[in-house]
Amino acid sequence: MLQRKQEVLLNTTRKLLRKNAHIRLKHIVEHVHPADVAVLFRFLPDEHQDIIFSLLSENKRRAEVMSHLEDVIINRLLSEYDINDVAEIIKEMDDDDAADMLANLDEDQSAAVLKLIGREEREEIEDLLRYDEDTAGGLMTTDLISLPAEMTADEALKEIKRQGEEPEMVFYLYLVDDDGRLIGVVSLREVVQSPGDTILEDIMTRNIHKVRTDTDQEEVASIIARYDLLAAPVVDEENVLMGIVTVDDIIDVIREEATEDILKLVGAHEELLEDYSLRRNVMSRLPWLLATWMGGILVMKLMGGYEDTLKKVLPLAAFIPVVIGMAGNLGTQSATIVVRGIALGKVDVNRLWDTVGKETMTGLVLGTFYGTALGVVAYFQYDEIPLLSVVVGLALCCSMLIAAMVGTLVPMVLHRMNVDPAVATGPFVTTSIDLVGVFVYFQISILLL
Repeated sequence: MLQRKQEVLLNTTRKLLRKNAHIRLKHIVEHVHPADVAVLFRFLPDEHQDIIFSLLSENKRRAEVMSHLEDVIINRLLSEYDINDVAEIIKEMDDDDAADMLANLDEDQSAAVLKLIGREEREEIEDLLRYDEDTAGGLMTTDLISLPAEMTADEALKEIKRQGEEPEMVFYLYLVDDDGRLIGVVSLREVVQSPGDTILEDIMTRNIHKVRTDTDQEEVASIIARYDLLAAPVVDEENVLMGIVTVDDIIDVIREEATEDILKLVGAHEELLEDYSLRRNVMSRLPWLLATWMGGILVMKLMGGYEDTLKKVLPLAAFIPVVIGMAGNLGTQSATIVVRGIALGKVDVNRLWDTVGKETMTGLVLGTFYGTALGVVAYFQYDEIPLLSVVVGLALCCSMLIAAMVGTLVPMVLHRMNVDPAVATGPFVTTSIDLVGVFVYFQISILLL
């Protein structure tokens, strides 16, 4: 449904652009959701992007669309605008979105824009820029409602109405002491349903799922997902409330982290989806493919040592792709499951051998099943060499068992060594399984044949 809607909007936009029907196109981009407008930028050339952006008549609308755009597109659009126009657009953004955008500009341009923004807003954005973009501090917004704990429910509701649309999320009210330290949280529903003279401190929750400003965004995402929160409060080292991280930002983080892990696992760069530069694509993949290439050379050298065995029993060569391919696929599956489990906090790296043992047993069962099936195929295909079926079946079983063990063990060991398992697991597991698989295959062949 969503994809169909996107296709219709994109096709309509392209048709109107070809006809130069800018008035009709302006009506469309002004009334569809900003996120839908942002999708158009991903599939249109630069000149058409410029036309659509120019048709957005108000800076508030431009700011809404830009909050959904990739950094590469934002930087290109802003590079063509006067610094005063950029400042006017950023004024319309939420503080966290404005900080993210300024963080991607060069220092001179960012400083120039900040000078053109009001003092209060500038100070809030500068505070956010102090934090690393991959931490809770870099994700948080300062647009929230914090109230003294001794306030009544009626007073709290009046304060919410007074602040109007300024706070980004009013589902939670955060209660602080005189020094701004977070002491509790109460939901808006509880406040509305309570008698007007109820003191907030009497209905607040003291067990708060909070994060520090330097907490990594993956951990923030894990906390919000685990406890089904709409937002998580962010505090400093003295427990002073600094801001909140909302669930909409966390959805973006989860998507980004999942994409990053998957691309790292296959040796690609996370920015390739946004930057289609040929040079960048080649240079980012070259080192990882080099590792695989070198592994292939080692496998070739290893197989060269068994040349005499192949000459004596030529049918052995026919089953090498099956043995290596099945083992490689199982090893990759095990590695992917473990890497993702580590990222989501579902794999306990301290219980290494329990996890390795379970996955190894899985490899043994699958290896036995497919090894038996391959042995049957070998028996009927080469019935003149009866033991060949035993060799290929046993070799496949052993290779898959070892592949499951290696695919599980490598990412867990790397993680315990404080090495990102998503980065190194792919080429390491693939190469090692190929080498071990070939070695096991020919050793069993020599032993039995």
